[in-house]
Amino acid sequence: MRFLFLGDVVGRPGRVAVQERLPALRQRWGLDCVVINGENAAGGFGITEAICDELLAAGADAVTLGNHSWDQREALVFIERQDRLVRPANYPTGTPGRGATVIEAANGARVLVVNAMGRIFMDALDDPFAAVARELSACPLGEVADAVIVDFHAEATSEKQAMGYFLDGRASLVVGTHTHAPTADTRVLPGGTAFQSDAGMCGDYDSVLGMHKDEPVRRFLQKTPGARLEPASGEGTLSGVAVEIDDATGLAKAVWPVRLGPHLSEAVPVGWERA
Repeated sequence: MRFLFLGDVVGRPGRVAVQERLPALRQRWGLDCVVINGENAAGGFGITEAICDELLAAGADAVTLGNHSWDQREALVFIERQDRLVRPANYPTGTPGRGATVIEAANGARVLVVNAMGRIFMDALDDPFAAVARELSACPLGEVADAVIVDFHAEATSEKQAMGYFLDGRASLVVGTHTHAPTADTRVLPGGTAFQSDAGMCGDYDSVLGMHKDEPVRRFLQKTPGARLEPASGEGTLSGVAVEIDDATGLAKAVWPVRLGPHLSEAVPVGWERA
């Protein structure tokens, strides 16, 4: 099985990059499943129903969220009817939506997608380790699920790496999101789980985390209130992780970083291109 995970979609440049590149990639790379983090897709803050539908129509099988889940208040409503939109599982009981979902991959495989949010330098939420463990216990790899993808939306690399080792052997892929900068630690852990501390973003990298540079720089220099942060408007780059998963075990055979677009060095999975 071939899976692609794409990091935080930031504003219009990120959405355009997904819409223009993903349909062709599904064909060229023979992708069985695509998961995208969409929590910054609406002007950098949250997601709308129309944008969620656009990402799904472009080829995503599921869309995950994070700390900006509710920046667009309509998400509180439409998430209840969109079972392929997943918010962090460690939100308090009673929060709208779901922290995990099972989707059917193109090859018919059952894929469990779990979203959780870290607690270091983030909003105070329930224990993400316990929350993810509950979801995997209800739908274990190799018994109910043929593959498991965990999007851990967190700030600290230590917390993300701890989650990777905590789930090693129980998930196909554990990938970090939120910091918008792709890390260089792409690897398969000893138990067979593919891991990368942060997938990076789908957005304009001639920016500060996808936002126009001037206002973030001014805030660091002056420490005073100013203008609203706005997404940068240049060409977007796709960033994420590609994973080849063993059909029999659901564990990773190989993993590669993915970077397609300006400003970053290109990275693609080896041997996936079709003639």
